[in-house]
Amino acid sequence: MHQLFNIIEVTQSAIEYRLAHPEPPCRHDYEEIMVGTNGQMDHCIDFRMERSIAPSVVFIPMGKIHYTLPSKDARGWIIQYKSEFAPGTPFSTFSKFLDTACYPFPADETIDRLTSLCQLMNREFQMPSPDYLVIRHLLCALIAMIDSERKKNLPAAQEPKSTQITLFNNFLKILESNFRTAEGCKSYAEKLNISVRHLNNVCHAMFGKSVSEIIETRKLLEARQLLLGTSKTVSEIGFDLGYNEKSYFTRVFHKKIGFTPTEFRSAAKNLSS
Repeated sequence: MHQLFNIIEVTQSAIEYRLAHPEPPCRHDYEEIMVGTNGQMDHCIDFRMERSIAPSVVFIPMGKIHYTLPSKDARGWIIQYKSEFAPGTPFSTFSKFLDTACYPFPADETIDRLTSLCQLMNREFQMPSPDYLVIRHLLCALIAMIDSERKKNLPAAQEPKSTQITLFNNFLKILESNFRTAEGCKSYAEKLNISVRHLNNVCHAMFGKSVSEIIETRKLLEARQLLLGTSKTVSEIGFDLGYNEKSYFTRVFHKKIGFTPTEFRSAAKNLSS
């Protein structure tokens, strides 16, 4: 995608065209949010299938190999944007630690408000000279509303919200500088001057995952990027990410991704050819 932002309404004609002309999987160089208001969509993300049933929101981080197979009655909105268009939002902050994010929404006014924001963005985007500052504010409001709904399904915070957010963001910053090493949960907790239990509680409250799960997700996302974008061997990639044994790296990768590293690289090459 060349532009910073794009929005598409999923209409009956758009679905009929997509079903008649299915698009091949493509590797995203942008972030994507799908707001489903009706029907369902099957998503293949890095060769793994996931189904979203409306009302729902699906977030597909940049760098994923992705395609969709919608039902005939699927309706909603597709929002595509470069990460620099809306920096600092929860999705841009967490995108390196997400495989995907599919949020079912209750059929109430929440999805109606999301739809209203999409309509406002689309109206401004269709103007002869769209005001991208307005679009950015509307997109940030949409993401904030989605994130607020996401947090309702997570454990209640045990400490002031601002303290949790600060601590969690500090953990992500430290992780981004150290995930290539073999350091474990204890090392990260010590860097933050807290206990492993406390850090686990914060991660579960903020993200719904344990410390070790977040570390592993970040490592394996980097592994996929290296498999797709470099000629390094599987052993070299595993060693670069703190896995001293190729067999252990392969087991962890297969358990999480569903393919061995070699199979994943081969599938991506076949796709591009």
